[in-house]
Amino acid sequence: MKLAICHPVVEPARGGCETYISMLLNRLCKDGHHVHLLASRWDSKTIPSRVQIRPIPDFSHPRSMRPWRFSSAVHRELKRESFDLSLGFDKVLGVDVLYPQGGVYAASAQHSRKRFAGEWKQTVVGWLRNFNPAHWSMDLFERYQYMHSPPPFVLAISDFTRTHLMRHHGLPATQINVLRSAIDPERLTATDRPARRVLSRQRWGIEPDDVFGIFLGVNPRLKGLGPLLDAIAVMPDRRRFRLGVFGVGEPTPYQRQAKQLGIEDCVRFVGYHSDIRDVYFSGDFLIHPTFYDPCSLVVLEAIAVGLPVITTRSNGAVELLDTPADSRVVDNPHNHKALATAMTEFLDNDQRRTAGRAAIRSAAKWTFDDHYRELLRLLELAHRRKRVA
Repeated sequence: MKLAICHPVVEPARGGCETYISMLLNRLCKDGHHVHLLASRWDSKTIPSRVQIRPIPDFSHPRSMRPWRFSSAVHRELKRESFDLSLGFDKVLGVDVLYPQGGVYAASAQHSRKRFAGEWKQTVVGWLRNFNPAHWSMDLFERYQYMHSPPPFVLAISDFTRTHLMRHHGLPATQINVLRSAIDPERLTATDRPARRVLSRQRWGIEPDDVFGIFLGVNPRLKGLGPLLDAIAVMPDRRRFRLGVFGVGEPTPYQRQAKQLGIEDCVRFVGYHSDIRDVYFSGDFLIHPTFYDPCSLVVLEAIAVGLPVITTRSNGAVELLDTPADSRVVDNPHNHKALATAMTEFLDNDQRRTAGRAAIRSAAKWTFDDHYRELLRLLELAHRRKRVA
């Protein structure tokens, strides 16, 4: 199949969507598909040499116009050559298949207000957003995505996302195909895992008997780092607990918060680390108290390496967990007591190891191979629909 993959930036270090696209490009090329990448920026080390890259101008500013200008350039490029299918993964118009890895903007805006504790703050933030031109532009753009004629073949990354597509855009359930996310476990394998664990923990000042919880997120406000620090402060006994904060580019506000809470000795602000395996291998469990996540890849990666998970109901990845066997799920990141209780339970070595074994079993139930086979089936269905149209 000749495919056009359309996404502005494909740099896996940026986050889950870009990581997924990189994995997909590698698998499609391995299976002999003819793949073209329409992107403005990419990490050549993660792109197979067989991929034909068709550069799109980098429309970084203004933010409110970025998806419109990218879509216009993609449209011109797609008209120059015939493809069996074009695939978009977020904010792009006019593609044959739309698989919004970032979920639904309207739902994200609604959930992100919950970062602020207190209903009056959430109301004020929602009201102020109405004066933000970028918000209006993004909201209008997303409406156009699903009103476009002919309408795209829609894939939802989770039932969580499908519900939001139905609620915010009026799409019927029959028009939405749920294809849950998955990760390639090959990128997490290593023959020297025990040695990596020891060296990484030493590097970050973690003692052998410490229980090391890891937080991974490039958007710490949305992923709940602030409430997580508050929760650590109310843990009844945190002497053995340490938190590693990874991926956060500007940690200063959170370092200040940790100091004010008197927990700076518990927290290691590591930032970006080039080999994600070191992060997972060094950890004892993952904490991802997100306010909104269509289907978090870090959760799927964590269970694949046998780490129990603490997350929230606002994460589509909970559909792939077997709670409470492999995880703890809280309703609200601002429920500091519930988060503290979950972390305290995983300080117990027996509970944590039992949950880790359950996590591996959960990961085996839905693999990247399963995901990829279902994706190909859905792409064939979309291709048949396109030919008929």
